[in-house]
Amino acid sequence: MAEYPTLTSAVEPIAFDEAVVAGAWLGDEPAFALADGTIALGDGIHGRRPPAHPGAAILVAASDGRRFVTGGDDGRVVATGADGEMETIADEKGKWIDALAMHEGALAWSAGKAVHARSAKGEQKSLDLPSTCRGLAFFPKGFRLAAAHYNGATLWFPNAGKPEVLNWSGSHLDATISPDGRFLVTSMQENTLHGWRVADAKHMRMAGYPAKTRSFSWSFDGKWLATSGADACIIWPFSGKDGPMGQQPRECGVASVMVTRVAFHPGALVVAIGFEDGLVMLARISDGSEILVRRPSEDSKNARITTLAWDARGARLLFGAENGEAGTLMLPKAA
Repeated sequence: MAEYPTLTSAVEPIAFDEAVVAGAWLGDEPAFALADGTIALGDGIHGRRPPAHPGAAILVAASDGRRFVTGGDDGRVVATGADGEMETIADEKGKWIDALAMHEGALAWSAGKAVHARSAKGEQKSLDLPSTCRGLAFFPKGFRLAAAHYNGATLWFPNAGKPEVLNWSGSHLDATISPDGRFLVTSMQENTLHGWRVADAKHMRMAGYPAKTRSFSWSFDGKWLATSGADACIIWPFSGKDGPMGQQPRECGVASVMVTRVAFHPGALVVAIGFEDGLVMLARISDGSEILVRRPSEDSKNARITTLAWDARGARLLFGAENGEAGTLMLPKAA
């Protein structure tokens, strides 16, 4: 890795004794959801560890910058604040929480075939789907939700109207909505992405992945979608009316191992990329230039990066891995 410019000296390493499931910034403070059901708050291993899911495992997490909401195999949805205070949002009586989504105070979660949506005012509605829901995403405007499931996705206004089903054969996993609300994209069990143009349900298929895509991230201007699932970060263009159809994706961070997490900077066309061996780098998509953030883990077993998250200002990046290794990067002011 010596040929890369490096920011490794600007990284504050953290080591946990449990796998890192997810991470988020609560204001200026990093938060890590750990596999043992606790939330680690602060930069060090000796920080606060509120037990959000005692005796259970955290499966999924989401954050709005104020609360870190987690779902566990205990069937509970719990919100944790930067002060360590916890609130139980829901208890699905032992059903696993399969997906979470947050947007402007609204929250949605799934347990089995049921999807529950809670507005910012606390009003809650539920919807039964044809199969288990693995992915949820809010539209950028209005109280509207997309839910991925077997053989397609469902678009739902919890407060009004009949749900709209978008069909495509296969098992759909994660879901994401473009920042302008024009496109819905899902990852699939079949190592491909599928998309719909929301206005007319026109299909888009993005194939060629050697592994499943389980992480994607939109650029701040909504023109690019970064994805995992290959030995490079695959970035699809979405500036045209047909999205990526008829266009070739860009590749950043080509390596000998798989990309496992991606996260676009909130204000620049720079993407953070995490790999299955613990490597983390930044790539600028305009010219493909790369900067090393973290070298591959010395312990390559279970070293895959499981989370990447920028703070709201784009000044700090956190990362975490399956083997419990984690850290925070402070970008130099000139970066």
